[in-house]
Order: sequence, then structure tokens, then C-alpha cells
Amino acid sequence: MGRLTVNRPVVKITLDGEVPGERRRSDALAVEEPLEIRVGGHALTITMRTPGHDVELAAGFLVSEGVIARGEQFRSAIHCGGPGTGGPAAGTPENTYNVLDIALAPGVSLPEASLTRNFYTTSSCGLCGKASIDAVETVSTYDVATDAAILPAADLLAMPDRLRAEQAVFGKTGGLHAAALFDAASGELLVAREDVGRHNAVDKVIGWAVLADRLPLRGTVLQVSGRASFELAQKAVMAGIPILSAVSAPSSLAVELAEASGLTLAGFVRGTSMNLYARADRVLRR
Repeated sequence: MGRLTVNRPVVKITLDGEVPGERRRSDALAVEEPLEIRVGGHALTITMRTPGHDVELAAGFLVSEGVIARGEQFRSAIHCGGPGTGGPAAGTPENTYNVLDIALAPGVSLPEASLTRNFYTTSSCGLCGKASIDAVETVSTYDVATDAAILPAADLLAMPDRLRAEQAVFGKTGGLHAAALFDAASGELLVAREDVGRHNAVDKVIGWAVLADRLPLRGTVLQVSGRASFELAQKAVMAGIPILSAVSAPSSLAVELAEASGLTLAGFVRGTSMNLYARADRVLRR
């Protein structure tokens, strides 16, 4: 696993006194490096991520994009060297582990070459509106609308603080997003992951479930540390997660997707209040 943080010199300036203060010190920064994901030796996408849990990241990404839907479809993964990655193939002794090649189980179709990074689900592609929602509903293997999960509002309100307690690297750098998966019935924290990309953090959580062969993630809550975008709502639906909770605002398209798919979407989950944008019936008022 690569470095999670690096130290860099900074000049800190303060203006809280009559005479401005200045001092030099070391500051911890969250590492951001590219990860090229390959399937069967063919390049699929490159994402900027915080190194660590790369196999989970790739597995979750494949679920989010509809390539796989169950743990048994994911066979293995191996880090490999290549141009710009370090390692023997690049003529250097060090491998920076920024290329990951995935092997799918026999019989699982490889992604079409035409889909390379031009995925229908990714908000950065500029797709929006009904076409994107219809695409998610068509491809998703799981129907979250039929999930019987319920939980008390107090349990949901406690989840952001419980997630924050798991953010060790954020505590050092202040520069990472995070996502966690909770069991709705018991409130148990199942897994938490950090990353510079909010979508990567969610993919790592889903990928953990893939490797543990726990899909679909029925009866669970996905808690995220920031806003709820269409992309995060889409990832929840694709993994069979019935409840998505965010400490900040959802986007309009995330709400539309939640309404169309039967996903419970909670935003501004902070302190003693929250906003419920879709399927509010899953949250008990006590």
C-alpha cells in the first residue's frame, strides 16, 4: 500500500494580533495518486485516489458501473508495473502500485471497449436528467424499493459522528472524504473508508462487500461525509443499499433518482435534525 500522507513545509500566517505572526512548519497532506484499473489486461479507467484498499475500490467501481453484481463474479486482482508506475516494467526497482489488473470469473462478460471511461452513470460525463435515471434503473440488479429496512431517527443522527471517529487520516490532514456502511437493524458499523474522492470512498465500501460476498447490501445505511450527488445515489442503488445519509445537501438529480428507485435519501444529517427527501417512511420518528 502506498503512502496515505506526506509532509510539506508551509508558511503559516496569523492576523489575530496587532502584529501579524508568521512561522514555518511542516503540514501533513493527504496523498492523491492516479490508479489505472484494467480488466483482463485492458485499460478501463483512471481515477485519482488515496492509495490503500485499491482492490476494494476497483471491485466497488465495477459494481457501480454494472460490470458485476455479486462477489462470485470478481475473481482476483494484481498490482502491476507499467510506464509511469515504477517497477521492473518501467526500469526502476520501485513499484508505486498505481496499476491494478482485475480478473473476472469465467463466464462474466468483459466491459465493452466502447465504454472505456465513457460510462453512462458518471456525473462527470455530463449526463443528467431522465436518461441517466432510466439507465440506472435498467442496469441495476437490485430493487431497493422493496427493502424492508427501518431505523430510529436517533440512530441515523448518530452515524455522522460515528463515521468521523473512524477518519484517522482526515484527523491528520483535513483533506479526505469518508463513507461508512451500517446495519440498519442493529446500528453496527460494518466498514468505513477514506479517500480524496467521495465516490472512491463509497466504491471502497461497496468493494469491501464484494470481497466479503455480501451483495446485495439489503438492510444497510450508507453514510457519507459530504453532499449526496447523483453518482453516490446511483452507487447505493447499484449495490442494493436502501438508505443513503449525507451530512450535507443532495443534488436535485440525486433526489429524483431516489424517488424513482425507492431509495431513502437523508440530507443535512447533523446534530438533532435532518431532511428526508425520499422514502421517509423508513426513518422512525423516535
